[in-house]
Amino acid sequence: MIVVGVDGSPAGFEAARWAAGEAALRGAGLLVAHAMPAWAAEAGTGPYAEVARWMRDGADAILREALDQARRVAPGAEMSHARLPGDPRAALIEAAGAAELLVVGNHGLGGLRGLLLGSVALGVAGRAPCPVAVVRPVPQGARPQIVTGVDGPGSGEEALRFAFAEAALRQIELVVVHLGNGPGGGGQGSPPAACHRWRELHPEVKVSEPVVSGEAVDVLAEASARAELLVVGSRGRGVLTGLVLGSVSHALLHQALCPVVVLPPPTGPAPPCEPAAGDRAPGRRRGAGPAP
Repeated sequence: MIVVGVDGSPAGFEAARWAAGEAALRGAGLLVAHAMPAWAAEAGTGPYAEVARWMRDGADAILREALDQARRVAPGAEMSHARLPGDPRAALIEAAGAAELLVVGNHGLGGLRGLLLGSVALGVAGRAPCPVAVVRPVPQGARPQIVTGVDGPGSGEEALRFAFAEAALRQIELVVVHLGNGPGGGGQGSPPAACHRWRELHPEVKVSEPVVSGEAVDVLAEASARAELLVVGSRGRGVLTGLVLGSVSHALLHQALCPVVVLPPPTGPAPPCEPAAGDRAPGRRRGAGPAP
């Protein structure tokens, strides 16, 4: 199953279309989800009942539009939808518990709905239990290729695994950039043998392995201008090492010019997301008891 979060923004609908195409490629089901404050998610009584009903109606309209756009891309794919109660980051992470991919737009409407890239996209990348795709338009003139990067022997194994499998699904070229000498480079660059195992598993994939010197972010951001998809790990060795989301992955979510897939951390649970203020009923203080 693939999960896509939508918030009514153009970027959210673009994410729904991209996710539908990915579902069709994989033969997977698609769950279109919209997160909203928990106090408004269920029918109830009280001073905010009418506001909550209005918010639910708005959420349902967004879901209908997203499903309609997704079905135009993949009319044969199995699709469902859901309103998710709570903070968008935590709600999407929970919904993606059994998913093979979580998809979000690169920015959203702001306010109570989304705040993608800086809030939702950054909040789920590196924390979700599955790969996270942050969708933006494919650059004009992009080649049919996927890009990923490695900075030393044994690095980027999960990114390589995903990138090879994705290139095989799409039947396009894979460019594995070996980060060499230079600021942010990982030494002399990895030998082409780094991909030997994955070449054997996917002999149908055409692979190029340039060794490029320079800052990792600059090199991969430049490569993304010619790609359909950039695949990165949430952590790495050498220049790719970070915390929950490594500095290179974090920077590329902002600077990449094509959709980006961030792989989950290799081990251990990720820190929880702080609830957003919008998840609490109007006028309620945190810890002040249940919403009306």
